[in-house]
Amino acid sequence: MYQHITLLLACWSLVACSTSAQKEAQTFYDYQLFSPNAALVSLTNLPQELIDADVILVGEWHTHAGIHHFQTDLLKSLYKNRKIALSMEQFSRNTQSHLDQYLDGEIGEQTLIKEADAWPNYESDYRPLVEFAKAHQLDIIAANAPKHIVRCIGRQGIDYLDKLSPNQRAMVATKVNTQASPYKEKFMASMHHGASEQAERYYAAQVTWDETMAESITQYLETHPKTQVVHIAGTFHVEQGLGIKSSILTRQPRLNVVVVTPNGEIMSNSQDYQLKVLSPPTRYVKEENRLKEYQQLSKRNDDLTCL
Repeated sequence: MYQHITLLLACWSLVACSTSAQKEAQTFYDYQLFSPNAALVSLTNLPQELIDADVILVGEWHTHAGIHHFQTDLLKSLYKNRKIALSMEQFSRNTQSHLDQYLDGEIGEQTLIKEADAWPNYESDYRPLVEFAKAHQLDIIAANAPKHIVRCIGRQGIDYLDKLSPNQRAMVATKVNTQASPYKEKFMASMHHGASEQAERYYAAQVTWDETMAESITQYLETHPKTQVVHIAGTFHVEQGLGIKSSILTRQPRLNVVVVTPNGEIMSNSQDYQLKVLSPPTRYVKEENRLKEYQQLSKRNDDLTCL
């Protein structure tokens, strides 16, 4: 009898562990979700605020396994509650047709990766999201502006948009606001050389991304008003309600937009939902290695051909 009870307890323990919605962040595969008031949130019993949101912006540290794991788990949980669509920074507007062809089974994954210029970490990090959407017939919005256009804005400034053909211009948000804002202050504070003509051009490129992703989301919701959009983007684009959220609300102030951002330590006064994960390793210890990468990026931009 004692052995039987012990065996039952052991089995229950294994089941409880295997069905747990989230684990304490002990490895780079783990995560925990917290509400803005720092209360632990279970993905098996989502708060109504997340279920009712028109848009959920999920910030990520690119290539972080735990965050990508969470993104797919969140999509699965939301799918049980209402109709959803996936929106992604990782695909640009000019690749929407290739993405649609893949979702419809007209092309294979390798063709998608090549023709849609998928990110290098697509197979490891974004495949689960796309395949879930494909299996459940969810729309995917290729939300971003084309990389080459944004890079040329970074070199020449926002006036570069005036040089584009009508078809090219349609790949970027109709309105791109480069005026003073809390988001611009934050961006300029992150620049090593502070405000300068070069920093202004870089900000113009940055906000072009945000405005285009925001417009892509709001345009989709105009024709799919009962669908919830889950958008995946880098953390800087969404945290503190700046960037994409601000751009969305400028276009459609009545939308309910919720933000989820990763954090190594949970804060009690955050306005975002917080995803607790292990912080990424230090990128550089030696300054010469940091400068080496900066020089390589500068050379790549110098080699770029713009109109």
